[in-house]
Amino acid sequence: MNWKEIEVSKDQTNFEYQGSQLFGRTFTEVLKFHEPGIAPVKDETGAFHIDVAGREIYPVRYDRTFGFYCCRAAVVTQNRYHHIDENGREAYSHRFAWAGNYQENVCTIRDASGQYFHIDLEGQRCYPSNFLYAGDFKDGIACVKWTDGYFRHIFKDGSAVHTCHYLDLGVFHKGFAMAKDDQGWCHINQKGLPIYSQRYLAIEPFYNGFALVTKLDGRKAILSESGDEVLDIG
Repeated sequence: MNWKEIEVSKDQTNFEYQGSQLFGRTFTEVLKFHEPGIAPVKDETGAFHIDVAGREIYPVRYDRTFGFYCCRAAVVTQNRYHHIDENGREAYSHRFAWAGNYQENVCTIRDASGQYFHIDLEGQRCYPSNFLYAGDFKDGIACVKWTDGYFRHIFKDGSAVHTCHYLDLGVFHKGFAMAKDDQGWCHINQKGLPIYSQRYLAIEPFYNGFALVTKLDGRKAILSESGDEVLDIG
């Protein structure tokens, strides 16, 4: 049985494979299987993880469990987050107010004082800086909100990707990122610079060369990577 073909039931209480229920039981809550074939579940005893045969992979119970990413899963006990490995062992001794999922072997964290930063697989900080917010890394770059209230892009060592800053910011997708300044939204290049002069009420990432945008008057259009509105769709 290929774990990638196991599906979560519509009521999210059990697993199904080719239309049949698996493991002969239901849970209070289940989430889908992740690499290498482990799923978070919860029953009357608490939250834990099971393997592709429906067996629990450790005896400990948590308040909440989440999926495995980069061989680490976030777990929660008494509103404190940390990560475990695929054998159920603690990945590190720290506890946090919140923890995300590992992406590219790095994870975004919020500490008890409300500050965000990133940690490595051993739970060690990737850099000394704190931020008002920090997002996941994609292709080695993440969006963070600095204490001055502006968003910037950083590398995994905490250094700035470029010198530009924005009111809001997205990750890079095929060389471009969504950015908002005091005039509205636009797309920027990897130098942090807008690739056209106009601004929009809302935009989407470029999809095979074109992006859906909402103009300042509320009408929608299709935008090319050169900044031309090639189609007005109302």
